[in-house]
Amino acid sequence: MFWLRIKTTIPARQRAFRAALLDPKAPAPAGLQDGAGRPAQKRFDVYRNNVTVALIQAMQAAFPILHKLLGAQNFDQLVRLFVRAHPPTSPLMMHYGAELPVFLTQFSPLSHIAYLPDVARLELAMRRSYHAADTAPFDATKLAVIAPEVLMNSTLNLAVSIELVPSDWPLFDIWRFNTQVGADKPRAAAQSVLITRAEFDPKPHALSLDQAAWIAAVMTGKPLVAAQEEACTHNPDFDFGRMLTLLIQTNSVANLNTPKEQK
Repeated sequence: MFWLRIKTTIPARQRAFRAALLDPKAPAPAGLQDGAGRPAQKRFDVYRNNVTVALIQAMQAAFPILHKLLGAQNFDQLVRLFVRAHPPTSPLMMHYGAELPVFLTQFSPLSHIAYLPDVARLELAMRRSYHAADTAPFDATKLAVIAPEVLMNSTLNLAVSIELVPSDWPLFDIWRFNTQVGADKPRAAAQSVLITRAEFDPKPHALSLDQAAWIAAVMTGKPLVAAQEEACTHNPDFDFGRMLTLLIQTNSVANLNTPKEQK
């Protein structure tokens, strides 16, 4: 262990330290000294490197599929650039990396792998779902006493752990191929992904265009009849019962609001 002594005011120290911490070319902040009162450039360089390595390791744990797709060396080089551009703004490291999808979209050396930003969005969504608050199970017997026309004009409050990741790529197949031994190679078809968390661990589900349109409408608070209409624009044979059953079985429904309760 080592320690540093700084002879500057606290605000100036914080600004200088933060500015230099992730910039390998920046000198140590002015006034930074070791225990003997000497300039602490070498010790600061060691500390700066340790911080960068720790952030890279955190990103490796947070984005395992991206790490596998890119390979360890390429991933670490990418993330080194990312952490310098986007240092943590919160001590809650389980949320770190939220800017990575946009960073990947703008990172021209990887523009030929266009699905990478969606993979990052999926991994972020899985983390958000994992850390979201629990939802009390919905009593599905309530549905048996609701008239069909009342049900279709009702809205659903969904669990806070539910996540929808739209994609023009076979996103679910990419996830499965890189997480399950013996999985089939990704198909050439767009797949949005619904993430549910029935108990402790999030689970992704592949969605067709009509299913994704229905979930998106429900998540924005539209009545089930309106969600049904949006789904049917993609598929006239959309299966409403299948999607409602999926939500109930995965503990994704928090409450059902009938037209009377919506007033």
